[in-house]
Amino acid sequence: MSSRIARLERSTSESSVLVELNLDGTGQSEIETTVPFYNHMLTALSKHSLIDLTVRASGDTDIDVHHTVEDVAISFGEALRTALGDKAGIRRFGEASVPLDEALAHAVVDVSGRPYLVHGGEPAGQEYHLIGGHFTGSLTRHVFEAITLHAQICLHMRVLAGRDPHHIVEAQFKAFARALRAAIESDPRVDGIPSTKGLL
Repeated sequence: MSSRIARLERSTSESSVLVELNLDGTGQSEIETTVPFYNHMLTALSKHSLIDLTVRASGDTDIDVHHTVEDVAISFGEALRTALGDKAGIRRFGEASVPLDEALAHAVVDVSGRPYLVHGGEPAGQEYHLIGGHFTGSLTRHVFEAITLHAQICLHMRVLAGRDPHHIVEAQFKAFARALRAAIESDPRVDGIPSTKGLL
């Protein structure tokens, strides 16, 4: 496979974002979004997907962290799509279940070229929790929506168990990372595009 790297800059009146990634890395990361819990989640995403990831972002967090979190997810998704190129030789599908103490999340990824998110199973009220003083629980689904839309992948994410809001979110990011890792890795038995259509 040729080098699968991408660099993307996104600047709006609400935020400024730089994302650099290498799909064939070792999980090294340099993350600074000015949203500490989000930094933690993106670091876990990098570590468990083995994607080398640099993110530098700032924005109008004096209003709300929503814009910065969303724009980073958009940028990550676009960079992922760019780095994947024509997707020749990849496994395409990936699946992972990841526990974090009492929490358990299950993720399935299809690098399909068709953006779609199915997200469920979070306990009632999870969307209202403020985690780390900045990150609202509702942002979890929003991050996955932005990534799937802009990376043009399909993601099914289900929380199977959980009580602690932090654990519930982190288990999802790690499950996504492991499923994504499997989906984008090279399959030595695949010749060309892994689709009967000949296009992903």
